[in-house]
Amino acid sequence: MSIKPTPICKGSTVEVRDGQFEKAMRKFKKKVAESGLLRDLRDREGYEKPTTQRKKKAAQAKARWKRKLADEQLPKKLY
Repeated sequence: MSIKPTPICKGSTVEVRDGQFEKAMRKFKKKVAESGLLRDLRDREGYEKPTTQRKKKAAQAKARWKRKLADEQLPKKLY
């Protein structure tokens, strides 16, 4: 009885139909982007200090909050 290790990431395949390579490539890129694989690899590329991580997260939260406030405001009067 042998136990197979579970794969970390399942493979992504796209079928090329009627020689439409460009269309298949766009679909493949979309699948990779949605899976977050490249973003995860970039995050793991180098060590980032915990304080830097916290500062980044705080800056992102602040930017999200500013965008939300800007969306909720009424437009300025143009007269």
